[in-house]
Amino acid sequence: EVQVVESGGGLVQAGGSLRLSCAGSGFTFDDYDIGWFRQAPGKEREGVSCISSTAGTTYYADSAKGRFTISSDNAKNTVYLQMNSLKPEDTAVYYCAAGECYDDIRPPDFDYWGQGTQVTVSS
Repeated sequence: EVQVVESGGGLVQAGGSLRLSCAGSGFTFDDYDIGWFRQAPGKEREGVSCISSTAGTTYYADSAKGRFTISSDNAKNTVYLQMNSLKPEDTAVYYCAAGECYDDIRPPDFDYWGQGTQVTVSS
């Protein structure tokens, strides 16, 4: 059974940090790029960051550049998203997905999705 499980969300004050984790099982983790997305209430799901499985190339949305860092530990089938200098506008449900990274990190390019983890940034 394919499973993608996010963890690490929570409530943090503006300027704080969180590290999200994404663990995959039931599929060959190394064959897939891993992306992070977020969806705020009333808004479309948007790509935040992505890491390729081969060269480890990383991609970031403009909103994430300079504040978020994506990394992977293939031995643990886990990808991390370190989020620093968080802002209230970062509040959303964050999703992890397995698929293919491109410069524009788009949901249709991803096959397996987790259930999401809530991130709330208070002002």
